[in-house]
Amino acid sequence: MEIFWYIAIGIVLTVFFILDGYDFGAGIIHLFFAKEEKDKEVITKSAGLFWDSNEVWLVAAGGMLFMAFPTFYASVFSGFYLPLIIVLWLIIFRAIGLEFRGQFKYQMWKDIWDKSFGVSSLLLALFFGIALGNIVRGVNLGSVENGVSAHEGHYFFLPLWDSSFSPLTDHPGVIDWFTIIIGLIAVVTLAIHGANWIILKTNSSINKKLKGVIFKLNIALAALTIFSLVVWQNVNPNSLDNFIHKPYLMLFPVIYLIGLIGLFFIKKIQKNSHAFLLSTLLILGGITSSLASLFPVILPSINNKHEDLTIYNTSASEYGLSVALIWGIIGFALIVVYFIIQKRLMSGKIDNMDYGH
Repeated sequence: MEIFWYIAIGIVLTVFFILDGYDFGAGIIHLFFAKEEKDKEVITKSAGLFWDSNEVWLVAAGGMLFMAFPTFYASVFSGFYLPLIIVLWLIIFRAIGLEFRGQFKYQMWKDIWDKSFGVSSLLLALFFGIALGNIVRGVNLGSVENGVSAHEGHYFFLPLWDSSFSPLTDHPGVIDWFTIIIGLIAVVTLAIHGANWIILKTNSSINKKLKGVIFKLNIALAALTIFSLVVWQNVNPNSLDNFIHKPYLMLFPVIYLIGLIGLFFIKKIQKNSHAFLLSTLLILGGITSSLASLFPVILPSINNKHEDLTIYNTSASEYGLSVALIWGIIGFALIVVYFIIQKRLMSGKIDNMDYGH
């Protein structure tokens, strides 16, 4: 049952980053490339009409994590308390930026909430990437100092950064040079995804320009990907062991590579849905590759005193997982029905749909 719930939560989280990821990306594109009012309005609309339904998947993932792996849930929500609070405020400001923008016609009012939407989207993409970097790097479980554990083996607390700004120290912070690299990969990936979403769903005047932007961002993403793999070996020398011992897991990096290579031909792709599919593969492949590299570990320990947190030593009882299966299936079915209805109502170009008035 542990493996089932691990896969289920992984699927829900991946769907969240695919769906809300284009909202984050649209905000990044809006911040840097939308200059005319008509483009700002339609790009805001491309995110505003969908953000609330997309975040249902994040709520679902949090609930499932609390149910299936309560020890892990308690550990990360206390250990990553500071960045989680920052993420919460960024989600709030992104939402009110979208919802408040169209309430008044004054340009200064619009400019304030445009910046709120754009900056919050950028920082959310960065912090979610940094979060992934922390998971694959590991933390000092038990807050071990000079071989002495200050807390229980599943407890830790990270400052936002430490003075060394290094992932190799005994007491790393949330932000270091390694997690920043992963954060930048997330920003670039979601910017590509958001640009493809804008092209797919709108008739923005910058759509043609965005294809060139996607091509340049893809070059940066390829360079960052290669660089991150090199430094990852320095941070965690065993990071590729799962792929060596279980070759079938190579499917996930291949998915990522298909998306990455395919987007180099963005200017020749005729159907916008195909380009959006390629950036979807980037997110799908990136998240699943990271999870596959760790499995069955879900939070590595960087000290030798406490073992890693895994799906087995952090899970709820077998009985609890079995009972939750019934309600999980019902809940998942309701989310899927809601998702299908919402997407059908918002199918096609959204330029002329009402939002924010």
